[in-house]
Amino acid sequence: MLNQMMRTFVFLLLTTSSAFAWEAKLGRICELIHDGDTASVRVTFDPAIPEYAIAITPKGAWQQGPLFAMRFEGPRGLTITTDRHVLSGGGATLTVTDRGFGNVLNGLEFNHTATALLGGQSVAVPLAGAAPAVQEFRACAAGLNV
Repeated sequence: MLNQMMRTFVFLLLTTSSAFAWEAKLGRICELIHDGDTASVRVTFDPAIPEYAIAITPKGAWQQGPLFAMRFEGPRGLTITTDRHVLSGGGATLTVTDRGFGNVLNGLEFNHTATALLGGQSVAVPLAGAAPAVQEFRACAAGLNV
């Protein structure tokens, strides 16, 4: 009985944990990726431009709105707003680009929830386990930005 319970626990752990993990992919372009229950998030740094980008793809399409905001909730909470967002794929993905992303990276690393806001829509993304991947992403971007 105990052996069966352990197998079930390990199976659940392996099949659910990777879907919600934050992962840094290091290469010519640095990537920070999260494929979660509410949305997929991809942060990139391309030193050839040099530019950072964040792309957020929720489970449903984005609604149009004049201002995009990211609210970070936790010990170092902050809210960032911009009107320089772009919707693609019929509203499937929202992308924001900039040459500096310190506030975004701080928000992802030091808080427990990021909520993306556009129009009347909000998409909350849990940040549990994000800090180590954000640190790897920062190191990658710093190494490529020399």
